[in-house]
Amino acid sequence: MRLGTVKFYNQKEGVGSITPSNGGREVSVFAHGVVDPIKPNNIVQFDIEFTPDGIEATKVIVLSA
Repeated sequence: MRLGTVKFYNQKEGVGSITPSNGGREVSVFAHGVVDPIKPNNIVQFDIEFTPDGIEATKVIVLSA
């Protein structure tokens, strides 16, 4: 599991991005990969999945608001 901060998340569209704590590039997040409701600036734990469109966060869990 990786750690990061939610940069933005649009609840209506179910899309956003997470900035990894290790300084890597931003990871896209979609509603189907979210376990807990997320919002900007949440500290989250997540897995990554490689898709044809790039890297996507999955199993996103909020650690701190």
